[in-house]
Amino acid sequence: MTNSSAKTVVPSEPSQKTEAKLNFSKVPIPEKGVLLGWLRQMLLIREFEVRTMQAYQNRLIGGFCHIYIGQEAIAVGSIAAVNDDDPVVLAYRDHGHALARGMDPKHCMAEMFGRIGGCAKGKGGSMHMFDAEHFLYGGHGIVGAQTPLGTGLAFATKYEDEIINDGKSNHVTLCYLGDGALNQGCFYEAMNLASLQDLPVIFVLENNRYSMGTSIERGTSMAHDLRVKSEAHGIHHAIVDGKNVINLYQDFKSIADWCREESRPFFVEAQTYRYKGHSMSDPRKYRTKDEESNEEHNDCIGSLSAYLREEHDVTEDAVKQMSRQVKSQVKQAVEWAKNSPEPPIEELYTDVYTDHWGPYTGTSKPEMLEGDA
Repeated sequence: MTNSSAKTVVPSEPSQKTEAKLNFSKVPIPEKGVLLGWLRQMLLIREFEVRTMQAYQNRLIGGFCHIYIGQEAIAVGSIAAVNDDDPVVLAYRDHGHALARGMDPKHCMAEMFGRIGGCAKGKGGSMHMFDAEHFLYGGHGIVGAQTPLGTGLAFATKYEDEIINDGKSNHVTLCYLGDGALNQGCFYEAMNLASLQDLPVIFVLENNRYSMGTSIERGTSMAHDLRVKSEAHGIHHAIVDGKNVINLYQDFKSIADWCREESRPFFVEAQTYRYKGHSMSDPRKYRTKDEESNEEHNDCIGSLSAYLREEHDVTEDAVKQMSRQVKSQVKQAVEWAKNSPEPPIEELYTDVYTDHWGPYTGTSKPEMLEGDA
């Protein structure tokens, strides 16, 4: 039965925040030296991950381990687009971001090995890379759990800038997530709060098309048009090329600058592909070898190397030399991690509470924050 007295619902006018125009100017391509630095970072991340897989297979690493090979351009390009004191918070595929943010690979590898020389004194492992000195607030093993933390970090910087320092909000928080986190309720709660409070947080979706072993089309509604996820909260959305570090940086720098100036959140979808499985235990039977091979032909490291050869006359031998240096550095990191002692039994009673309480002795700094070289 219809109700003849029912009124037609007229949508309300969009808010000014939602309809703000994003007139981004084209960010110039950085100079040769910067691009070479990015290439070295991506080579470092890839070699680190190759060695990580070897160490895992040799049982030097236990627990879960998620490899970042194929996605290096996202961590390098996006982190290059923000300031050194802007907070960064991660999901559990986090080794690449930690290295891109400046963590020494030996401390990163030692954490993988569960050794005292690790960034969290061996207590966190693969999924929990923390580096307070570089404003890296850790990887997090619970899917989507880092998104409320990213929102909280943005609130903290805004409160400090505007209330404590009586100035203008001048920070941006990077909050990375995978496409599987799109299905977690806490992510939408975080976006809702970020929009309501005008928090300068950028939710960086690394869309590698598979959450564990399920393609995004099978597990996420509106997978073909993910902007609806953020538009429902009045948050702008952009798609960036996660396989081209130069293009990604240019787009991301404009977005980050806008968020910093407007003190508003943003949702960035970086389209990419992971070459390996979801974790080291993943046989990858849900996709074909042809698909993987096709994706690897459009590699982010190969793309930047080609650009440097064409535009800056960087020779192939120079790239190979850089690769050899990186391999040597990572090999040394593995040996350093092997020689780092296991945490003593007393470490069970530290870092539980900030202050001394009962058998718990408060906190202590990891070696990398004590000036140990």
